[in-house]
Order: sequence, then structure tokens, then C-alpha cells
Amino acid sequence: MSTRKPLVALVGRPNVGKSTLFNRLIGEQLAIVDSTPGTTRDRLIGSCEWNGRWFDVVDTGGIDPQHGGQTPLSTGSADYIEAIRRQALMAVENADLVLLITDGEEGPTPADHEVANLLRRHQQKREDGSLHPPILLVVNKCESEARRAASLAFYELGLGEPYPISALHGTGTGDLLDQVVALLPAPEEIAEDDSVKIAIVGKPNVGKSSLLNRLLGEERVLVSPIPGTTRDAVDTFLEYQGVPITLIDTAGIRRRGRIEPGIEKYSVLRSLRSIERADVALLVIDATSGITAQDAHIAGFILDAWKSCVVVVNKWDAIRKESQTVEEWKRLIRQELNFMDYVPILFVSARTGQRVEQILPTALQVQEERLAHIPTSKLNQILQKAQDRQSPPAHAGRQLKIFYATQVRTDPPTFLIYVNDPALMHFSYLRYLENCIREEYHFLGTPIRLVTRGRHE
Repeated sequence: MSTRKPLVALVGRPNVGKSTLFNRLIGEQLAIVDSTPGTTRDRLIGSCEWNGRWFDVVDTGGIDPQHGGQTPLSTGSADYIEAIRRQALMAVENADLVLLITDGEEGPTPADHEVANLLRRHQQKREDGSLHPPILLVVNKCESEARRAASLAFYELGLGEPYPISALHGTGTGDLLDQVVALLPAPEEIAEDDSVKIAIVGKPNVGKSSLLNRLLGEERVLVSPIPGTTRDAVDTFLEYQGVPITLIDTAGIRRRGRIEPGIEKYSVLRSLRSIERADVALLVIDATSGITAQDAHIAGFILDAWKSCVVVVNKWDAIRKESQTVEEWKRLIRQELNFMDYVPILFVSARTGQRVEQILPTALQVQEERLAHIPTSKLNQILQKAQDRQSPPAHAGRQLKIFYATQVRTDPPTFLIYVNDPALMHFSYLRYLENCIREEYHFLGTPIRLVTRGRHE
């Protein structure tokens, strides 16, 4: 059994400080320093821990009262109301707890009232009489005592006690988090199944749904040339050569700046969660547009989740080819995804079926190698040969000494290396050791973790 973390959604109009609060709640949990070029990525969702409870936080993005860059819409505009309604309903549908963020400097506004009314109307009453999801009213920008006192005016929204905070300075966030944790549901246990879970991910309109239909041999999901047709992650079960498989078709992942508030934002959230619960991700790239920064961005999400990956270049029938086209594409992909140089690359056409039959066997091979285990004696032989070829680094007159290593887990493969001083292990030498391991055990399509420990740790 595994557990699903509760989801807390931040809802509100623009410039009330949702992103500031988002960063405050996740703290340093996402402040990961990575020396690999090109691996800095935006986050739509982050994890927060408070008093031993973990939960996910999502920033829904403000509802922008601008329309097409023109004159601001009036509060009663149908377009504005519809935007508020969509975002509020998606928050209620997906979250375990909603935080309505308001601005203590401006006081209650008509937009705040609209969001509050929509959230309240669409809560579900449970058997015990409680409403789901609970809604907490957060009044941000309350840096002064006068502002905190003025926050009482937000009682008029009808959502109960306002929680005055300053997301910028952290004032009041402890009390808010105490209440958040008190309202969160108990961790939900998810029954595990033995199927290999394969998520089909990529930008909008690269042919993910068409690829799924071709893999299944039937029309099981909606196919449309309009980007963004797939809103939800859809699970499809099948058996391939005696192996149970769960195929997860997901909504396209756009760059953060191009994600519309509301439905599409939550579609991306579901896609990222699909990556989290997958064993292998099929990263689908559109051959007609070439590999883009967003493709690398999505590859980064897969790597962040330590998931295995197969790169699938779709629409291969639609491009003009010469004798070196495949090799040139492979070189380009290896260059753009240099932090994932271990992934297999397939060139397919969902429209014609070209080489689609290679996808599932490749994904299953990747999954098999993800579960591979290297005996400790063999692992240490590999590392000893690596040191004989290239001596460990030294710093300030002290040289790194590797005593021994062992594989402590699979899924993903994780290796513990005991050394005299972990601070002496340079990133480049750690990458060299990884390459030496892969020379003998390829771990095709799978990231591997190398963790250094002091001798007595």
C-alpha cells in the first residue's frame, strides 16, 4: 500500500500574494541546487511539511480581469464571472482544502465576494454534516497591527474566521498551518497493483491520444487536432505478452506562462501527478516542430520524479528524411536532453503505425532494468576499476578515498558509497562513476542515484 498526500489549493484574484504564500509554504523543499545545465524548471505544485504532516500545495493562478489586453472588464462581466466560476469549481473538485487568499490592504472586494459565494455553493455536505472541501479565509499583507485588526472586515464574506498573515514576512503563517493540518484528511492509502504503469506525456497536440489508440488498436480516447482536448489523466488497462500494463494518457503540459487559469492548470497538475505514479514515462515529441525547450522542461519533470523514460518522436512520417536524418535527430536530442543521455529514442508514427510496435517492448525492458540489482562484490569491482583508470579527486592536500559501495534499493536504483569525506566527492567524478556503472549495467532509460556517506555515518 502507498499513501496519497492531501492537496491544498490557493485560490484568489491577481496580486493578493498567492505565489508568495506558495513559496513560503514549500520553503526550501524545492530549493534544489543542481549543477547540471538546463535543469532549472518552474513548479506548479510543491510539497509542504508541518508538524509531521506532508501535503501538496498548488497555486491556481490569479483570475485576471483583463480581456485580450484590452480594457479591464467590469466585475459583473460574464467573461469575468465565468473565469471565476471555472477556477473556483476546479478547486472544489480537486482539493482536500481550499485557501481563499485576499488582500488586507484593499479590504473585501466584489471579486472576493464572488469567489467566496461560488466556493461555498459548491461544497459537498458529508454524512457527518461537514462540508467538503473545507475553506480557510486568508487575509494577506497584514504586516501591521492595524491591518490585522482591519482583517475582521472579511467576516462579511461568510467563510468564518479570517486568518491575517504576511506571506512576505511569514507573520501568522504558523497559526494558519496549524489549522490547515487540523483540517486535512487522514493519509489515504492507495491499493497497489502489479501492472507496469506507463504515462504518455508531452506538450499539447503531439499525438499522445492518437498514440494510445494505436497501441490499443482501437478508439479508446478522444482524438482531436485542437490542443488541450485531453483534460484528465485516463487509465487504460491491457495485457501485453502476459504482462499487465496500465497506460496513462495525460493532458498536454504547456509552459507555465501559457497555462490558462482554472481547468487547464488543473489538467497540468493531473499530468504531473501521473508522472509521479508512473514507472515509465513515454515523452512524446512532435517531429514536425522539432525538440523544443518545453520538451526538455517536461523531461526535467520526469527526472525530478526519478522516473524511467523513453523518448518517442511521433509524426515521423510527416518529415522529409535523408540517409543521416535519424542520427542527426538522435544527436540533437542527446544534446538538448544531456541530463538524460541514458534514454532510448524511438521514431514512430501514430497515424501509420510505423514502429509503434517497438514502444511497449522498449518500455518493459526499461522497467526491467529499473528493477535490476548489482551484487555488492560486483559493484565494488566496477568502482575499483574506475579508480584505477582515473584517480579520485583531491582538495587542499586531501584525496577522496572510496572504501566500499552497496546498492540499497531499486526503483530507482540507488547506490550508497562510503568515503573518507563526502565533501571531497566532486560532481564530475560522481558522474564518471555513474558512467562506469552503466558500462556494465546499462539501466536503460532509468536514472540512478549515487549517495555518498562518511565512513562512520
